[in-house]
Amino acid sequence: MIDAMSGLPLFSFLWPEMLWLLGFVLVLGAAYVWLDARRRRVAVHYPALRTVGLTPTGGAGWRRHVSPVLALLALSALIFAIARPQAVLMLPSRIETVMLVMDLSGSMRAQDVKPTRIRAAQQAAKVLLDAQPSGVKVGVVAMAATAAVAQAPSRNREDVASAIDRLKPQGGTALGNGLLIALTTLLPEATTDAALLMDDDIPPQKTADALGGDDKRPGAYASGAIVLFSDGESNAGPAVAQAAQLAAAHGVRIYTVGVGTTDGVVLSVDGWSARVKLDEQVLKQVADITGAEYFRLEDASQLRKVYRALSARLAFDKRNQVEITAFFAALGALLAGCAGLLSLWWFGRVL
Repeated sequence: MIDAMSGLPLFSFLWPEMLWLLGFVLVLGAAYVWLDARRRRVAVHYPALRTVGLTPTGGAGWRRHVSPVLALLALSALIFAIARPQAVLMLPSRIETVMLVMDLSGSMRAQDVKPTRIRAAQQAAKVLLDAQPSGVKVGVVAMAATAAVAQAPSRNREDVASAIDRLKPQGGTALGNGLLIALTTLLPEATTDAALLMDDDIPPQKTADALGGDDKRPGAYASGAIVLFSDGESNAGPAVAQAAQLAAAHGVRIYTVGVGTTDGVVLSVDGWSARVKLDEQVLKQVADITGAEYFRLEDASQLRKVYRALSARLAFDKRNQVEITAFFAALGALLAGCAGLLSLWWFGRVL
């Protein structure tokens, strides 16, 4: 079986050829069944032998089989250990930098999320900020018609929180630009590819063909991540999907938090009115492309739920194959010890 997130087999062996030794376990099991049946036949034909303990007694019952079964299981576990099993485990990711991308478009003034979309996003961002370990740097990208770094990655939580509080809704939405600015801040080596995407004079197809990246699997970059707070609408800048593909090529995950409701609300600003809705499809696409996850924030009461989910993903986001030979070796030793002790206790002998 393959882990879809990491591309690694969930369970494998370094020396699978050693598993043929399990055939001996089957032979021993069959031999035990044959010997037990033979003793039973002897007991039927020579009942007097029971009095001197040469045949099994009915009083022992199921206990006669416990120790042999445990011994066979112990042998199987030890053979598995010889084959050196590996399993995909979730490990702490040693994340060093988190970039928060805040959508400041006019639609973020909508009040379908109380008190407003932008205020709910700011609250969620600050809760996530407080949850990060002291050694993790957090940066902020402000994104409207253009995008810029509002706070360079810093370990000073007060500076980052102040930068988040200063953000105000503006006009336009360049979602792709916001992601690219966050990516180049996180990984300066992606600047050249990001510049190609931002160049309006280059046709989209030619730009896509020119992009290189590191050709890593999505999520391979374990030292940083991007978290986007947005309602998903974009009307300027490069295509959002291309920005996500570039991030994926560099192994960077983009977690997306949808702020708003799918039904939306009519927003009136400066004499014009329009219904603004949460575009979940765009946000889910960004998360899927980069091997991350999408979350939805409909109201302030869900803020804690989103925070817990995001914190868990950022803290344990590294999948790695770990050899678990010691586990099977210890299990085999434990089962063998139990088999011997139970036999000694019940019958006064070791097996």
